[in-house]
Amino acid sequence: MKFEKHLPTERLKPYIRHFVVSESELENEYKVFPTAGLVIGFQYKGQLATVKDNVAKNLATAGITSISDSFKVFKNAAGIGSILVYFTETGFTHFASHPANELFNLSLSLEEIFSRDSIGKLEEKLFVATSDQQRIRLVELFLLARLKNIQADKLIVEAVRLIYQSKGTIRIQELNHRLAISQSPFEKRFRKVVGTSPKKFASIVRFNTVLDNLSETKSLTEICYEHNFFDQAHFIKNFKQFTGDTPEQFKRLL
Repeated sequence: MKFEKHLPTERLKPYIRHFVVSESELENEYKVFPTAGLVIGFQYKGQLATVKDNVAKNLATAGITSISDSFKVFKNAAGIGSILVYFTETGFTHFASHPANELFNLSLSLEEIFSRDSIGKLEEKLFVATSDQQRIRLVELFLLARLKNIQADKLIVEAVRLIYQSKGTIRIQELNHRLAISQSPFEKRFRKVVGTSPKKFASIVRFNTVLDNLSETKSLTEICYEHNFFDQAHFIKNFKQFTGDTPEQFKRLL
């Protein structure tokens, strides 16, 4: 199993968090938990499928998975190889005309976003490339050719920063007050750029902060109240939505 991170070229760093080269010689079924940015994947060998209600559905070899408010189950065939592109929270809109919120909770063919011809040409090149560096460079060139000359929405960038600063616990009313904007226009702008509402995004940030804390020696009760959950029942329900397991079940698997 290979899962190696690579940083993007300087021109792409404001929009791409990192690339990942992922390979596995074995068939595997696994969960993917919600993250705070969209992910594009290119399978240069092998096949990937989503699994829902024990039914596997093959995905396109070039696809995009959006922000989600629950876990997804994937299954890879033996001998798979993929290049994954992890966007920053506001990065996707610098490459595509689609509002990010139209993709919420979806895993789609990349042909829904970019032209079939351009994707086909890239896939041919990825198939014959002989190194990870070559494949990453090909994907970088593909993205650079589609990078739009638009300014970042500074208000939304600041909103994302404040949400991270609070570890996802900031109240949306406080966010509106600190940014001096009313709720309705703020939410519309946030959803278009980030892909979901500020409230759901904050819950994803909080969830990932909780995940980081589970390996520590703190009790689940301490983690629950440190992250401003109303009570343990609310904490367990929220965690199970994101992972399919209770915090206690999940912690036993660590």
